[in-house]
Amino acid sequence: MQQKSTNEADGRSTSVRKVSIDADMAGQRVDNFLRRELPGVPKGRLYRLLRRGEVRVNGGRVRAEYRLADGDEVRIPPVRINREGAPPPAALSAAIADHVLFEDKRLLVVDKPTGVAVHGGSGVSHGVIELLRHARPDLRDLSLVHRLDRETSGCLVLAKKRSALRALHEKFREGIVEKNYLALAVGDWQLGERLIDKPLLVTNRKGGERHVIVSDEGKAAQTRVRLSRTFGAYSLVQCSPLTGRTHQIRVHMQSEGLPIAGDERYGDPDANRIAKRFGLPRLFLHAQSIAFPDEHGNELHFTAPLADDLERFLSIGLVEMGRKRRA
Repeated sequence: MQQKSTNEADGRSTSVRKVSIDADMAGQRVDNFLRRELPGVPKGRLYRLLRRGEVRVNGGRVRAEYRLADGDEVRIPPVRINREGAPPPAALSAAIADHVLFEDKRLLVVDKPTGVAVHGGSGVSHGVIELLRHARPDLRDLSLVHRLDRETSGCLVLAKKRSALRALHEKFREGIVEKNYLALAVGDWQLGERLIDKPLLVTNRKGGERHVIVSDEGKAAQTRVRLSRTFGAYSLVQCSPLTGRTHQIRVHMQSEGLPIAGDERYGDPDANRIAKRFGLPRLFLHAQSIAFPDEHGNELHFTAPLADDLERFLSIGLVEMGRKRRA
């Protein structure tokens, strides 16, 4: 007889619940709502509950991207919730709290370090959300407004209130949020300012990891790119995504024949090995700034300085690399 895993043995089962959605809860995706209501349940399990129709909204099935409306009634099925794991290290929580760039009653903007996921799950115990909630118990309702890849550093916006989250999501849908990234491309960018307009399709590799390709079957995706500084064999470019697709900048740059340095998934393996030898520790992609109007129409603009590890590679690693090529 198969034994239960430690997680299962330590877990607890919930009963069927029906939750009425009020105005403050409306506007969020149902999968994000379930993550809040069922902490400790793996993300894959939540999506299976949705696919099988075990989660119902107003008596009917819904997809994960369904946005809850005021007055909806959500049926949450019985599930087993794992006992809460160990809290995150206090030093790591404090370090994330020290990266706050801006805070008011509605918003919190963080200069996210590389190597930290935006939220826990899929083998990651603690992300920015969990670390901030641990460091600041008053931020229990903190929500991600958008996402950054784990290796990407820079500006990350979070909402402290559901009303602020809804308002910012609406701004993203209206296309009035301006995001700018710095990326180091492998190759000499000679295209001036260019709008890369290529649809992207998310596929799954063996093991379930997401992989993105350019495909007519995908969703529309546009990225504006212009040269910031040339290093001959490398180009520092500014990328402004006009849409928010998974791995958008990385795949668009790859599709132009100039992949981002240090990109283990979409990059050039040989170029990555050389760059690592000269001090590039990871993907060279940094969310430099984000701007949008506040609820009164005043423009808010936030900037995160280029991360130290990337700055060192530009000022030292590339110089040493150039000297070795000339020797």
